[in-house]
Amino acid sequence: MRITGAWLTQGPTQAVLGMLGAAGHQAYCVGGCVRDALIGRPVSDVDIATDAPAAQVAALAKAAGLKPVPTGIDHGTVTVVADGQGFEVTTFRRDVETFGRHAVIAYSDRLEDDAARRDFTINALYVGADGRLTDPLGGLPDLMARRIRFVGAPADRIREDYLRILRYFRFQAHFGDPVRPMEPEALAACAAHAAGVATLSAERIGTETRKLLAAPDPSRALGAMADTGVLARVLPGADPAPLALMVHLEGGVLPPRWLRRLAALAPRDDTARDALRLSRAEARDLSHLRQHAATDAAPAALGYWLGTDLGCDAVLAQAARRCELLPPGWQAEVARGAAQRFPVAARDLMPDYTGPALGARLRELEWRWVASDFALDRAALLA
Repeated sequence: MRITGAWLTQGPTQAVLGMLGAAGHQAYCVGGCVRDALIGRPVSDVDIATDAPAAQVAALAKAAGLKPVPTGIDHGTVTVVADGQGFEVTTFRRDVETFGRHAVIAYSDRLEDDAARRDFTINALYVGADGRLTDPLGGLPDLMARRIRFVGAPADRIREDYLRILRYFRFQAHFGDPVRPMEPEALAACAAHAAGVATLSAERIGTETRKLLAAPDPSRALGAMADTGVLARVLPGADPAPLALMVHLEGGVLPPRWLRRLAALAPRDDTARDALRLSRAEARDLSHLRQHAATDAAPAALGYWLGTDLGCDAVLAQAARRCELLPPGWQAEVARGAAQRFPVAARDLMPDYTGPALGARLRELEWRWVASDFALDRAALLA
């Protein structure tokens, strides 16, 4: 089988593959770029695996007029920049001993050794400069069947890196069959090693969770995470039940915003902030979303308080938490609310009110104005 596409046939990719091939080395594009190309998804980053040692890769790149960057040379990786595009080039490796994320490795000249240490079979697909596909572990049938299968024994792969538990559910959400039962052995291994998630950094957990929640429909994967005890390790108190309704309400029309979906899970603000290492802005938006979704505020009011995007998110979260349908014309109502401007200013209340009393009076009038559906004008409010 051969693969084609601009990502493979364009100059930069061919320059890096050709540089290695001309020196007598094996060189293959591998992993996500091959997987995505096979299922018709856009290809972004292109990773390359080779039997050439990292120092040799760097020397060859320099001789070919390309720019080598030693981004991970101690681990066999050199980033080669060709025409402004970076390619991570990594030497074939095999594990000698593994413990958590750390491993004792040995470099290899066998593609099969490299494939054996990857996480899932659909990520162990290789394609050469001529587009010929090499599939040492049966990843292509798994990809076509939308079956997420660990390379080798799931427990072994997980013990090598506990992040693979979260990656398993993320790949289920993005690439798995929505009907086919998940692999029992894989789920059992995730459940048995769920405690290992606690050893991961919040940054790594946050990155995987964002990607999972951004899938077209992550509800089934989140449900499996809850069943295996993994979700409670990641986000204590999170409830995956409303997420399926939220995805249904989005209707494939609204973009799958991960923060909106996180609000539907309703973990505590401080739990989500710390567990996922949210930025200050993300934590603020999540807090506002959860607070307003817990009220009975109308869509227009939510639009006024939160703006168009967050207001829409709050309406969806509100409906999902209550197991209700969206009200007619809700998006127009959110936009109407977002366009409103409070007609009273601080100077209108001075000098009768000053200091904290001024702020309290302004807030009181603003709430009255919103509660009137923006009907009260300046004169009525000041009266």
